[in-house]
Parts: sequence; C-alpha cells; structure tokens
Amino acid sequence: MEVIKTPIDGLLVIEPQVFQDARGYFVETYNEQRYQEAGISARFVQDNQSCSCYGVVRGLHFQRPPYSQAKLVCCTQGRVLDVAVDLRKDSKTFGQWFGVELTEENHRQFYIPRGFAHGFSVLSEKAVFTYKCDNLYHPEADGGILLSDPTLAIDWQVPAEQRILSDKDTKHPLLKDFDNPF
Repeated sequence: MEVIKTPIDGLLVIEPQVFQDARGYFVETYNEQRYQEAGISARFVQDNQSCSCYGVVRGLHFQRPPYSQAKLVCCTQGRVLDVAVDLRKDSKTFGQWFGVELTEENHRQFYIPRGFAHGFSVLSEKAVFTYKCDNLYHPEADGGILLSDPTLAIDWQVPAEQRILSDKDTKHPLLKDFDNPF
C-alpha cells in the first residue's frame, strides 16, 4: 500500500495494493499491523456504512471530546468527494480543508484523525460509503460546521441547487461562530 501525505498534517490518503485479473479484484482493506507501520495508530471499534444518491452532501460533522473520532473512510460503490476540515486550535492549518475523490475504481482510503470535521458529496448516481471509527458514536457529542461556510469555500462539485441536505446539516454554525472543543 502507498501512503500519501496531504498538505494538512495527519490527513493521509491510502492507496492499497489491488490484485486484479479476469475474475475481478482482491484488495486488503485493513491490516492493523500495516496501518500502524504507516503511522496510523488508531484502534478502530465501530464500522459504519451509508448509501446515498447523486447530490447528497453530508457534513461537516465531528464528535466533541472525549468522544471525538478518527476515521478511515472509503467508497465501495460509486464516487464521492471526501473532505476534512482542520479544527485543531493550535494547528498551523486550522480552518483549512483538504478533499480527495474516493471511488470504487481507485480503492483509495482517507485517514482523518481526531480534531477534524468531515463530510462528503456524492458525485455518482449512487454511492456506498464506509468508514471505520476509533471511538463509539455518542449523539450528545454531535457537532458540525456549516458545509456552505463562505470562509471555507469548499467546492462540493455538486451545484448548490442540486444538493440534497439533511435539515440538521443546514443549521450548523459557521467556523468563526462555533464553540471549538479541540
């Protein structure tokens, strides 16, 4: 597997080795020892999966400490733009974001450590998105940043009039207005 560092410390793109032949493909999606050797020491305790149609944008979500979560995400069907925003107060990249396209063809994974808000947009007709978390979900620790925050200026690659959002995701505060627990 190849581990690609991003411009934001801690965010990693993982390109696993894919073995492909006339029968299809095989890919090792997680091996604790290999990921620890690559610098990912998170111990994953919960796996999640979502299925969404084109235009769905989810995010920007996080869990407040002590329930914050590191995530290892991938798209097993379709195509998504996956985005992480640095919320770490003492980080030199606070408020910056990085996005990567995850597809069923490229098999990429995106590692997002604790202290980031996370979201994704669906760019294909349908997408199945999976993620491993290093902490259990706690609804009382839910937090978010408005995904259309103009200071972030994230290009979700879905026209605003075609975005499908949850009611909850339209009510998150702007980055400058949220109570930062990180």
